[in-house]
Amino acid sequence: MKHICIVFRRPPHGTPHGREALDLAMLSASFEQQVTLIFTDEGVLNLVSDQAPELIGARNYISTFKALPLYDVEDVLVCGESLKEFGLKRSVLNIEAEVVQADDIAQRLLEADEVLVF
Repeated sequence: MKHICIVFRRPPHGTPHGREALDLAMLSASFEQQVTLIFTDEGVLNLVSDQAPELIGARNYISTFKALPLYDVEDVLVCGESLKEFGLKRSVLNIEAEVVQADDIAQRLLEADEVLVF
């Protein structure tokens, strides 16, 4: 089994990167790959509840993150420093995620067979 690490670094709306990363995560997991998701920098905004992207003409894919457990994607990490930078707390996240520091993220990246950054 291959270990794939998908890093979300961009904000959720305005580009297709977040949706593509989420699709890749679910597709990889459906082929029984071990998938780790890491949210850092502006990527933490992908997990904020109560967004209304339709107001700017974007599709709302944020609620799809709640389907990750159905694909056995349970290794979800969020950079604590990035949350702090945006003034966010764990309570605003729409899925269960482990808040970690940069050293933990670096270790996970080293353990992965492939790292894809979106």
